[in-house]
Amino acid sequence: MTSQHIQRVIDQFENLSPNSIDALVALYSEDAFFKDPFNEVKGHAEIKHIFSHMFTQVNNPRFAIKNTLENGSHACLIWEFIFQLKQSPEINQVIRGCTWMTFDEESLITEHRDYWDAAEELYEKIPVLGALMRWLKKRARQ
Repeated sequence: MTSQHIQRVIDQFENLSPNSIDALVALYSEDAFFKDPFNEVKGHAEIKHIFSHMFTQVNNPRFAIKNTLENGSHACLIWEFIFQLKQSPEINQVIRGCTWMTFDEESLITEHRDYWDAAEELYEKIPVLGALMRWLKKRARQ
């Protein structure tokens, strides 16, 4: 794995569009494993579905990679996911998280694991659910 390959991954994520999903998925091995707080899938078809579905669920989704860490066949991408909820398209939402990736000897992604706090980064931003999540968080601190 080279830094040049990581840069290709970053470029694909930062320029992701419905038309470029196939190019992103081509960076994954055929049997790659993908996991985030909502999904756990394996293979190109399922990974493609996750990214395609993202464009139907929110408006103007995009990733901004803020930092990277590399170690041999592993990399960590620190990112912000910026989007607008369908019910409030005028307000940018931001989810902050990181992705742990493992690469094979051909520099293809074999494991993609996203880490982010769904409660803080997403649920608290949804009008009715957000109030409940903030109340639960406050109660847990007492």
